[in-house]
Amino acid sequence: MSKLDDYIEKNRQRYVDELITLLKFPSISADSSYAGDINNCADYIVDHFEKIGLKAQKMPTKGHPVVYAEWMGAPGKPTVLIYGHYDVQPPDPLELWESPPFDPVVKDGKLYARGSSDNKGQFYAHVKGIEAHLAQEGKLPVNVKLLIEGEEEIASANLETFIKDNKELLKSDIVIVSDSAMAGPNLPAITYGLRGLAYLEVRVDGPNRDLHSGVYGGSVANPAEMLARMLAKCKDDDGRVLIPGFYDDVKEVDDEERKLLAKVPFNNEADAKAIGISRHWGEKGFSVLEQRWARPTFEVNGIFGGYMGEGPKTVLPAWAGAKVSMRLVPDQDPDKIAAAFQKFISSIQPDTVRVSVIPYDGAHPSIVPIVGPFVEAASRAVTHGFGKVPLFTREGGTIPVVSTFKKVLGLDTILIGFGQNDDNLHSPNEKYTLDDYQKGILTSAYLFEEIAKT
Repeated sequence: MSKLDDYIEKNRQRYVDELITLLKFPSISADSSYAGDINNCADYIVDHFEKIGLKAQKMPTKGHPVVYAEWMGAPGKPTVLIYGHYDVQPPDPLELWESPPFDPVVKDGKLYARGSSDNKGQFYAHVKGIEAHLAQEGKLPVNVKLLIEGEEEIASANLETFIKDNKELLKSDIVIVSDSAMAGPNLPAITYGLRGLAYLEVRVDGPNRDLHSGVYGGSVANPAEMLARMLAKCKDDDGRVLIPGFYDDVKEVDDEERKLLAKVPFNNEADAKAIGISRHWGEKGFSVLEQRWARPTFEVNGIFGGYMGEGPKTVLPAWAGAKVSMRLVPDQDPDKIAAAFQKFISSIQPDTVRVSVIPYDGAHPSIVPIVGPFVEAASRAVTHGFGKVPLFTREGGTIPVVSTFKKVLGLDTILIGFGQNDDNLHSPNEKYTLDDYQKGILTSAYLFEEIAKT
């Protein structure tokens, strides 16, 4: 593997330059006005895959296209399916960015741009690992397929259908996903658990127009106030969700797993300081890591309605709305939880306003095995790439396709994160540590070698 090591080291700057080119595409899946940029980004990825020696194509869905690529020149060897996504979150609020979100900047060893860590930089590490083998050996030690989607940030709305329609094309032995975080700087990790998601929008309608708060105030139910009252009833002062049936199917963490999680270094005070809070707050009786990784949540993601411009405007708003999410753990079902929320809201809504609830696509939680030949191969590869044996962690976020791979293709997924928890995912000034990128490329190159031995 020395030739691969040398090749990867000599091409360090080129890898950064190529990633910068990819990051310049504003491939925002949530905003239809960026559909052209989404397609241009997909075209660029297809072209790049073909240049490094892969057979690649852009495949349509009812939404944004999927990029599929493969190299199948290793008969008798395992087939590895690599998943990633090229779409990104909207960059708002733009005024909080220290540099333009789609004009990447390198500063202090970190690359700042929307999508740098989530997920372009992470899946690109595997692309460069593939390239190193093809450039130096003319072949790969295993068969490789790549599935790079354009709708992950909008709950992968069309991906399950795509996978069901292309079972034979995607037939593989194991899935590799890098769309998660390490346990900390120079603390590599293999993630074995992901939370699921139920997401809904609540709208409260009152009078037929905004009303003068002096003329009508005190005699008409205020939709914003009624909304706040309902949302406040969803959680108690100890952080426990009050929706009936919410915890019925929760798979509790056992003592053995709690010991495994305890090996992950975490400093409560340092974490609180880093995110600018005085102290943590969450469900009583659980550690911060358990609250983030292994417990379900109810969160208000945004509240809107009435006058929100500069200066005063004394109105009683005609309507108000909120977007809420519930992160779920095994064995909770997003449809069941969404229905429980809607039923609860209906039971507590005042008769002085009209309330409607709009459900969005959800995602199932996932737990994957932490033993077996593929996990052991991944552990050896990570150890070589980062110089440390990986920790085993859960992740508080959601990668919807992981449960789909298991349900539709019967495949387990190994999650090897190359990002950091403080990479500002979904926030201004998203960043990606270039040393992690380089070590991720090295890890990926070795991963193919190690899987070939299984």
